[in-house]
Amino acid sequence: MARRTTTNDVPDDFEEHILDIDVGEEMRNSFLEYAYSVIYSRALPDARDGLKPVQRRILYTMNEMGLRPDRGHVKSARVVGEVMGRLHPHGDGAIYDALVRTAQDWSMRLTLVDGHGNFGSPDDPPAAMRYTECRMAPPAVAMTADLDEDTVDFKPNYDGRETEPSVLPSAIPNLVVNGTTGIAVGMATNCAPHNLVEVVQALRHLIKHPAATLDDLMRFVPGPDLPTGGKIVGLDGIRDAYETGRGSFRMRATARVETIGRRKGIVVTELPYTVGTEKVVERIKTLVQGKKLQGIADIKDLTDRSHGLRLVIEVKNGFVPEALLEQLYRLTPMEDSFGINNVALVDGQPRTLGLKELLEVFLAHRYDVVRRRTTFRRARAAARLHLVEGLLVAILDIDEVIQLIRTSDNAGEARERLMTVFDLSELQADYILDMALRRLTKFSRIELEKEQAALLAEIEALDAILGDEALLRKVVSDELAEVAKTFGTPRRTVLLESAGTPVAASAVALEVPDDPCYALMSSSGLLARTSSAEPLGSGEGRANHDVVVSAVATTARGEVGVLTSAGRLVRLGVLDLPTLPPSANDPTLSGGLPLSEMLSLGAGERPLALCTLRTDGPGLALGTRDGVVKRVNPEVLGRDDWEVIGLKDGDEVVGAVELRTGEESLCFISTAAQLLHFPASLVRPQGRSGGGMAGIKLGAGETVAWFGAIDPAAPYGSVVVTASGASTALPGTEPGAVKVTPFSEYPAKGRATGGVRCHRFLKGEDTLVLAWAGTAPARAAAASGAPVELPAADGRRDGSGVPGSQPIVAVAGPLASRLASPSASAPAAAPAPDDVTG
Repeated sequence: MARRTTTNDVPDDFEEHILDIDVGEEMRNSFLEYAYSVIYSRALPDARDGLKPVQRRILYTMNEMGLRPDRGHVKSARVVGEVMGRLHPHGDGAIYDALVRTAQDWSMRLTLVDGHGNFGSPDDPPAAMRYTECRMAPPAVAMTADLDEDTVDFKPNYDGRETEPSVLPSAIPNLVVNGTTGIAVGMATNCAPHNLVEVVQALRHLIKHPAATLDDLMRFVPGPDLPTGGKIVGLDGIRDAYETGRGSFRMRATARVETIGRRKGIVVTELPYTVGTEKVVERIKTLVQGKKLQGIADIKDLTDRSHGLRLVIEVKNGFVPEALLEQLYRLTPMEDSFGINNVALVDGQPRTLGLKELLEVFLAHRYDVVRRRTTFRRARAAARLHLVEGLLVAILDIDEVIQLIRTSDNAGEARERLMTVFDLSELQADYILDMALRRLTKFSRIELEKEQAALLAEIEALDAILGDEALLRKVVSDELAEVAKTFGTPRRTVLLESAGTPVAASAVALEVPDDPCYALMSSSGLLARTSSAEPLGSGEGRANHDVVVSAVATTARGEVGVLTSAGRLVRLGVLDLPTLPPSANDPTLSGGLPLSEMLSLGAGERPLALCTLRTDGPGLALGTRDGVVKRVNPEVLGRDDWEVIGLKDGDEVVGAVELRTGEESLCFISTAAQLLHFPASLVRPQGRSGGGMAGIKLGAGETVAWFGAIDPAAPYGSVVVTASGASTALPGTEPGAVKVTPFSEYPAKGRATGGVRCHRFLKGEDTLVLAWAGTAPARAAAASGAPVELPAADGRRDGSGVPGSQPIVAVAGPLASRLASPSASAPAAAPAPDDVTG
């Protein structure tokens, strides 16, 4: 339809033509053009080099700019501007985003850009391009290698003024190794990263065995290898993806349970691919606030550039960390899924490719690249050989050549005469005319002959590659092996066939069950408990640690008491004690917690022993430095701490023990080497406020060095360990003279008497620096925690000791002999072995 329109600004003879078109048809055509542009020019990678157009243009531009790994970094804005102005007029934001991603080691399994500056984190965006710097990473050099040897086709850029490669030579199987993600129109791609070494092994196997099956290839590529590590649980979806190009798998964070202060904690060191710590922290906080997740005391993100990812989740006392971890997997992004959709461009068409198809497309590309490179190098070598042969002809008759040139009127005539006389081509004649006189020496002739021989050998080798398909495949295989050797790294992601028998949160109690366990205290005041399923070890071949001086059979959610030198009994929850790591041979307290961090002790107050809080049984027995003995009636006590003996001024408790049967013998050993023991039945039990009664008669300046109880039914008997020294020496500085004597050598005496001598002092000795009596075998420890060898038992009850190897700070017998029974309200603990070292 035509219409005539006249205005003040339009000539009268102007006609405007209006065309009627169908809107639906126009939208279909325009949308198809837009979709085509997005699919082929923006979103989908080429299956050969695995790059989207913008990534390819970035690497090509950096290669043209000479930004090699051995050169300095340049501003990212300079690279982005060059790419946008020459090849990719789609905005600097898209270009910079693509550049940043190729530099992030948590996004790419093999980074292609070496970034300098803040390139972001899984949670944070990068700094602006004017602040960051970049250059090519070494793998990018392998991607662009041989680009100037006619290995790939070039095409015009967007305005036709320059050319760009349609694909890079790509010595690295980039699409499989680095993966990619993109959303086009009506289709999307999501390829998972893999390990370079594994992929190269599969490629080399496929070169030798083109008919290899998927199962054959999966022996080399069992599954993805994600940049962030973690675990992949379940491989069925991976096989589906390798077979059809579509599938999914589950990713799990890598976490372990550690002791953090007084609590257990879950330490996360690797998260699923594309998941950041802030996303996990935010989700956990939401669940805790909504009361959908219990048992978390605190969460800290301790991630830094030096130590990598470290997310610490503290678990409340009373909750099982393993069960809580399963809940975290189920409710937070600590477990996520990855959907594989291997869509890429093959011969200009989008295709969904399985693993074998991906590898075959890449190999076909490499065969073509090596073939074209070989053809180019052969042509270059043949051209050079042609010139060298002409030079050799000229040098053989150099005098005639010079005379011919001198007698010619101009260069054209000289060229013609050279071609006629010496049968040379025009290229050879021009090269001779341009040759410098210094090339006319005898040595130059020898060099030319060597170069001729080398060129002939090179051409022969290149012809062999072009003429033998098997040799061509070997070259590709050898180059792939070199790539794997240069850029390969160990696998980061652990593959699990399945979750084993996943421990569902509903199947395991979230809180710690009230199972039997043992509460232990060492001579240096470390506290710990054993796990409910862990037996106490035999102690043979102990590690370096101080001896366990007190042990109580209790339950995980029970309570025990701590008896101190001030005559106090302090209540302590067993659940607050750290759990010892499993140990088949040694109940070491290396993972214990200092008692000072759990209880508040007064100045000079020392912990002496652990006890149960049972309200039946024989009760407690205590001995003081001034020789007082007391038995305490068991009572129901409602406070956190209370006094169990009324001490006189200047006195303190030196020994405390919970009686097991009431038939034990109570034993004092004084600093003057006097030993007194008498039946516990001779001591009348008193209430908590009682001050006790006379236990041992002491001389002037004499004090009690040790007090305890001896079990008359001990299966291996009991021994007495004493060590003598000088009272003027500083404590712990002299080994002293050590003696071990069977306890049976000492007769029982009446309470409040002086006892019998148990150690004879040598010259220079006037006191006992250490004394102990208990069930054999006895074991000692030094201040460093190292075991100290004790001498053999001496039958002389008042004999002198033998020089010790080093000062002894603690002695203890088998744990089984010192285990007090649990409270009547708690289930009985498992019986301990008879030979357990303290």
